[in-house]
Amino acid sequence: MLMSEIKRVIDQVSREKGIERRVLISALEEALRSAAKKKLGSKADVEVHYDDKTGEIEVFQFKEVAEIVAEPDLQIDFETARKLDPECEIGDSIGTKMDTSTFGRIAAQSAKQVIIQKMKDAERDAVFSGFIDRKGEIINGIVQRIDRNDIIVNLGQTEGILTAKEQIPKETFRRGDRIRAYIKDVLYESRGPQIFLTRADDQFLIALFKTEVPEISEGIVKVVGAAREPGSRAKIVVSSTDSDIDPVGACVGMKGSRVQNVVQELRGEKIDIIPWHVDAAKFVCNALAPAEISRVIIDEENRLMEVIVPDEYLSVAIGKRGQNVRLASKLTGWRLDVISETRYSQTMKEGYNSLLALPEIGATLADALYERGFFSVEELSKASIEDLTPIRGIGEEKAAKLIGLAKEAVTQALMTEETVSDESEAGLEEEGSVSKKEAASDQKGNPTGESDPEIRTEET
Repeated sequence: MLMSEIKRVIDQVSREKGIERRVLISALEEALRSAAKKKLGSKADVEVHYDDKTGEIEVFQFKEVAEIVAEPDLQIDFETARKLDPECEIGDSIGTKMDTSTFGRIAAQSAKQVIIQKMKDAERDAVFSGFIDRKGEIINGIVQRIDRNDIIVNLGQTEGILTAKEQIPKETFRRGDRIRAYIKDVLYESRGPQIFLTRADDQFLIALFKTEVPEISEGIVKVVGAAREPGSRAKIVVSSTDSDIDPVGACVGMKGSRVQNVVQELRGEKIDIIPWHVDAAKFVCNALAPAEISRVIIDEENRLMEVIVPDEYLSVAIGKRGQNVRLASKLTGWRLDVISETRYSQTMKEGYNSLLALPEIGATLADALYERGFFSVEELSKASIEDLTPIRGIGEEKAAKLIGLAKEAVTQALMTEETVSDESEAGLEEEGSVSKKEAASDQKGNPTGESDPEIRTEET
């Protein structure tokens, strides 16, 4: 590469690669400095200046003026220095302009390599800068190749990777297919910027709705959260800052056009659009739609909700393989225990009867305990004296006695369960032992272990 071509190369690379001129000029100066040191020695003090207007390159070697030259690469004798600069003195640094055409083939090759490396680094920086700001956006690309189930996507300036776990299950792509994905992360690694894509993340669903629903982009409708089981089902929660705009209707669109576009992109993934509610119990009821909810019992301390549903809605509330309740739990942040009304009534009845079974408790006291939230003897055993004394007719002494009786009843019940369990295991072991003895007896009667041969008789 001739020095006269430098300006043209800088113009071309800057224009085609989108790299700033100052970065290329810095790379050029570094390359020529490296080339000069190849020729003059690594200790040589060299400066390179490039004039961007004229394209002229000036290379100067600086040496210290000395009476006696000990290091020729770094020093120049006083007499020679005076010829270059009549006013120089001992200890001054004097520079001489070099002819760039004298660097030689090896030096020129070194300069070329430095320029190429700098260009690569600049390209990487440009790619990283271009994509780091696009993190969290949807991007279009073309499938370049498939490497061990990971899809490499051509994004134009660079490639993105869609790993197997970030793909929608059972979704297939072939080389050359167009693909849309969400930029999940952008990392700068030694091999260059790595663009990580996803189609399985909850954020991809949210981003798709943002592109389809103008009200979301305008901030009128807000996406509170989303939960997905990619390729199967998803739930997305929305709210509205304008009371006149229905957030669910805005996301569904005219005749379902907006939500259908999202469903189509996700290859038929079923999507439930849930209205957000400030009340946690109502929010959970919305999240479990389309199931009807009879009542919700909240355990704030353990962040647990017991959701009671009509018997005919139990399977709907739970969903196929627990999918509906699982997504609702993820969406709301609450642990959910869904039970039918029949089972709930049975459990409550058993709990009430367990209270009546205690010697100190009659129907009136059992009702009072029930009203205070003690639905079973087990719950009563966990109570404190302070919890019971507000109940009419219960003093501290009686409260302590009731708690003690409840604890004894719970302990006795556990011991009974263990005894029954041990007896069942013993019965199974005994049955197994008898079977072994019978097998051994059969073995003695027939040492070969074979069945008796069939005996046939013929009439004479």
